[in-house]
Amino acid sequence: MHYFKKSLPFIAILTLLLLTACGNDSNKSAEKTSPDKIKFLETSELLTLNTTAEEDFASFTAQNQVFEGLYTLDQKDNFVPGVADGMPKISADQTKYTIKLKKDAKWSDGSQVTADDFVYAWRRAVDPKTAPGYSALFKDSIKNATEINAGKLPVTELGAVATDDTTLEITLKKPVPYFISLLSFETFFPQKESYVKEQGDKYGTDSEHTLYNGPFVMKDWGGNITNKWTYAKNDNYWDKDNVNVKEIDVQVAKDINAGVNLYNTNEADRAPLSGDFAKQYKDKKDFLTEKDALISYLRMNQKRDGKATPLANNALRHALNLSVDKKQLTDRILGDGSFPANGLLPKDFVQNPTTGADFRTDSGDHLVYNKEEALKYWKQAQKELGTNNLTIELLGDDQETTKTIFAYLKAQFEDNLPGVTIKVKNMPSKSATQLTADGDYDLSLAAWMPDFKDPWTYSSLFLSDYYNNHMSYNSPEYDKLVKSTDTTLATKPEERWNAFVASEKVLLDDDAAILPLYQHQTAVLQRTDITGVQKHAFGSPYSYKFIQVKNQ
Repeated sequence: MHYFKKSLPFIAILTLLLLTACGNDSNKSAEKTSPDKIKFLETSELLTLNTTAEEDFASFTAQNQVFEGLYTLDQKDNFVPGVADGMPKISADQTKYTIKLKKDAKWSDGSQVTADDFVYAWRRAVDPKTAPGYSALFKDSIKNATEINAGKLPVTELGAVATDDTTLEITLKKPVPYFISLLSFETFFPQKESYVKEQGDKYGTDSEHTLYNGPFVMKDWGGNITNKWTYAKNDNYWDKDNVNVKEIDVQVAKDINAGVNLYNTNEADRAPLSGDFAKQYKDKKDFLTEKDALISYLRMNQKRDGKATPLANNALRHALNLSVDKKQLTDRILGDGSFPANGLLPKDFVQNPTTGADFRTDSGDHLVYNKEEALKYWKQAQKELGTNNLTIELLGDDQETTKTIFAYLKAQFEDNLPGVTIKVKNMPSKSATQLTADGDYDLSLAAWMPDFKDPWTYSSLFLSDYYNNHMSYNSPEYDKLVKSTDTTLATKPEERWNAFVASEKVLLDDDAAILPLYQHQTAVLQRTDITGVQKHAFGSPYSYKFIQVKNQ
């Protein structure tokens, strides 16, 4: 799938995770937290509340608090009805979904959320005049979305129709096993046509020009230049009785020391940690580690300037993969609870539809650190490439943390593969991203966070015709396996699962096409009387609906 905004360059991911770190002396947390107002930190400015605009992590988090789709995620990441009044009725061929809406689902102006509000928003998401990058989610699933986005059909031909105010009928172009997961994603949220048209270009640009239907409404957000905003309980929300916090004040803190001071002076009740800060405070009672499905990996570019690179050599790719001690990287460099990734798909993300086993259990470990085997592959590569010495470029941004990780990788490659020289190339994020997109690199750091719960969100990344495959990786066997999960095996869950498992083995064991590094974990400090901050493994990063403040 083509959801490039969630596929932030590793650079941006690290910036997100690192810039708002903070410290804590638990003895200073003497004040009781009030359920009337709690205080959170965000790592970057909120850019938009328009769910059919381009996205970023802060916007995804904000939108998930103030809007709600047909389905949402509970505290165990299960799909549960949001605006929908129950689960969908699905046709025998799995291409038609009929969904009834709650009659008490309201907008913040008191008007009813209708099926037309979804149809209108979805049409905006595929209309070439207004479509964001996430239009690909619709093009890969809903009938006529591709043709509409290409300007070949009018938006009225989209396979989504409101048969009455509370009934939505959706026609898919093919069976999509993960479609309910898509319906919980922000770009599938509703928009009220009359309100959006009345606001014009101002819609979603500040709190005063946005209409809400989620657990909270936005207050005091003046646009993307504002570094503070507030989530206030939405009294028109259908499930308001289960929203226990009245207000959540958010302020942006991009500096580590600023975050430390805000938390220690009780100006913030929760803040992310990383690196040295995570290691320093991991024994504190208000230290938490949250599960994350984000996988960091190295792209290995096989063609540059129209010519094969040394990385087109299979033995070299294996040698590089096996020469990195990932545990040392996660324990000594990151220190935030992240752990080695010995596969493409993350742990605790998707499960076998028959046995319930985790994907990592069924697929097993791949390309595990082995210095001796790495050296054997390197000697084979030297012979095949006709050289004993090789210089390889490692591309990334100019953040200090990226530089630290690169220094570690450089040492691993050069120490374990004598004759390899790593030329580190650090530059501003935008420039590094462009070079990667242009295929003008050897190795580059990347990360992927899933938008929906299905192996396809990872496996599709390395299809030979995938638009974001900037590595010139081309495996007919891999393509056949992965594409079968979207076609002939789409309605055969067990066979589809086995194809995903087999494709990962081709990608890694056979081809060593990428170098998986680690699965990220989020380390935070949070007041011990606050519970219910729900971290999701896919889709929006967080839900605040379930937050409670315990009585002390």
